[in-house]
Amino acid sequence: MENYVYVLDYLPSGRSTERGFFREPVALAVGESELKLLEIIPRSGVALVPGSRIPAVPVNGVAPPLDHVRRRIGYEELTSAARTELTSSLEKVVLADPAKYLRFFNDSPSVSRRFHLLELFPGIGKRTMQAIVEERKRGPFTSFADLETRLHLKSPQLLLVGRIEAELQGVADKYRLFVPD
Repeated sequence: MENYVYVLDYLPSGRSTERGFFREPVALAVGESELKLLEIIPRSGVALVPGSRIPAVPVNGVAPPLDHVRRRIGYEELTSAARTELTSSLEKVVLADPAKYLRFFNDSPSVSRRFHLLELFPGIGKRTMQAIVEERKRGPFTSFADLETRLHLKSPQLLLVGRIEAELQGVADKYRLFVPD
């Protein structure tokens, strides 16, 4: 269950593919904890802003701005505006909980003698993977800045975002690190 979602796109007249006289407003969102792509229906009279973080459940007795979640959607169902907003929203999710995502750099195991889970990230090859494994023997990474300075990686959070986006798009490999099926 998602407690918070990031709004990716707001369609006040509904989707253009819907038929019928009455089309209700709809928003496309990504969940904060399980990273699910959702189609949500806002409460009557509420306009949602793309890029904003909103509660999906009541908080302190206050009703959330969304009425209900209509359904879970696939990446191919996102609008072009939602796809554009997805990267920045995922970066906000990763930066909001660095301990959860740094755990992957600190604890990821090798799968076989020739393959390590770190190699699933776009931009990480054998050399960078080996450098990460050697550096984490000296001590765990405590922040993205620590990871960046110790390994000379530029924006390691964007590596995570790239992998999450690939999983949302339905990457062909068999490993799901962040997004459930």
